[in-house]
Amino acid sequence: MGKKVLIVGGVAGGATAAARLRRLDEHARIIMFERGDHISFANCGLPYYIGDVITDREDLILQTPESFRERFNVDVRIRSEVIKIDRNRKTVDVRDASGRVYQESYDYLILSPGAEPVIPPIEGAKSEAVFTLRNIADTWRIKDFVTNSRPKSAVVVGAGYIGIEMAENLHALGLKVSIIELADHVIQPLDPDMAAEVHKHIMRKGVGLHLNRAVTAIRSDEGVYDVVLDDGSVLRTDMVILAVGVRPESFLAKDAGLEMGIRGCIVTDNHMRTSDPFIYAAGDAVETIDFVSGKKAFVPLASPANRQGRIAADNIAGIESTYDGTLGTSILKAFDMTVAMTGNNERSLKESGVDYEKSFTFSPSNASYYPGASFMTIKLMFEKQSGRILGAQITGFKGVDKRIDIIATAIKAGMTVHGLANLELSYSPPFGSAKDPVNIAGYVASNIISGMMKVFHWHDVKDINPDEAILLDVRTREEYAKGSLEGAVNIPLDELRERISELDESKPVYVFCQVGFRGYIAARILGQNGFENVYNLSGGYRLVKMIIS
Repeated sequence: MGKKVLIVGGVAGGATAAARLRRLDEHARIIMFERGDHISFANCGLPYYIGDVITDREDLILQTPESFRERFNVDVRIRSEVIKIDRNRKTVDVRDASGRVYQESYDYLILSPGAEPVIPPIEGAKSEAVFTLRNIADTWRIKDFVTNSRPKSAVVVGAGYIGIEMAENLHALGLKVSIIELADHVIQPLDPDMAAEVHKHIMRKGVGLHLNRAVTAIRSDEGVYDVVLDDGSVLRTDMVILAVGVRPESFLAKDAGLEMGIRGCIVTDNHMRTSDPFIYAAGDAVETIDFVSGKKAFVPLASPANRQGRIAADNIAGIESTYDGTLGTSILKAFDMTVAMTGNNERSLKESGVDYEKSFTFSPSNASYYPGASFMTIKLMFEKQSGRILGAQITGFKGVDKRIDIIATAIKAGMTVHGLANLELSYSPPFGSAKDPVNIAGYVASNIISGMMKVFHWHDVKDINPDEAILLDVRTREEYAKGSLEGAVNIPLDELRERISELDESKPVYVFCQVGFRGYIAARILGQNGFENVYNLSGGYRLVKMIIS
């Protein structure tokens, strides 16, 4: 008789584990418990159904209990909540839809309970028109409210992935939307300097953005809600979306005495095995390892959850399979802007004590002369000595997905910035450039590593004393007239060779242009004409203006 495997949770990691295990073992008895009504649904697509981008609710349901049962011969039990694990007896207690509690034994148990939305302890957080979004049932409730009550305004509390997506989709339905975020920038894995452009884009769409603000109360007034902020201001609205984050739903594991880790996550080894050799875990409730730093991490993303479920199934079936950590590669549609990230951000690198450097580049998505080309900003983090790639963030409107995936792959492969420069990527004017944005990022970072180009950054500008150093703007006179850094002198790049005598060789020179390329050329000219301390502004004046304005 085959192994008996119980799976707790029928979405992402759980469903993947069940399907993989069946493909590996036709004779295993597999029972999957899901306390909700649906399994294997497209949870990342839920905001887009609310916003009418996805018009058929059935498209969100990838598998029904019936279809999953028929295809994979898995005993799928919905409306069935596992409430207790007895590790000694290798049984679980299950409460079904009628309230009846029964026991089921197992040879192996896979826990994939996911994560639950955090509901802040504030007045009115559980009011009628205050919603969270985690599952299909939440989606139906929000959609029905929007359809039947026809709200004209919404406040979204939290500017993470779900918060931004919900703001976008409610705005698309014609609602006046405001976003409240406790931190100083949106999308916390993103660095503040890269978030600055996202802020401006959100506000250009007519969405209110309230940063560094906390909600202290949500009060009802005859069907309308007052959202009270910590500065005393009040936002009046018809509905509220709470999207302040998630936490692992790991009480089963904790009550069973399994080893617990950071933020209440379930600890596993790289085979996805818990501290009990007969219990595995996968998905958002699991503590993982940051691939770059090697530190423990909580990364609630669908892609890692699916891989972990597959690995758990492999090992139960007798195939040695390991999980080597999480990069946290993610991408977000913020209205019509794309925001993507992979690897470590600056905050993580500073906390880890890594000796790193960074570069900012601004490159076209495809050949700039081809209609429809748009520019993207790439922030690349790398080790100063080795050039090993540590992380990247990209904002733009076209082709961002392709580039972040290339860099994520490069990090997994252990490549350096020199490797990025040498990648041979596809080129045709509608799709790319002969020098792809990834290549450009690699060229710039390689120049920094080799010492061919010294850089300074937007946050260094305030520390430059014009009396002791030269701040040199090499843009055109027309660009300079529209605005420049305080104390800067203007010598356009094309005049620099003829006017180089106007500059004092004994002083350090801080060169800048609009995005960095002309500044690099100017730095090379100066460096080969007797100037020893020349620095180019990474990302150029455009980036400084974006951040500080």
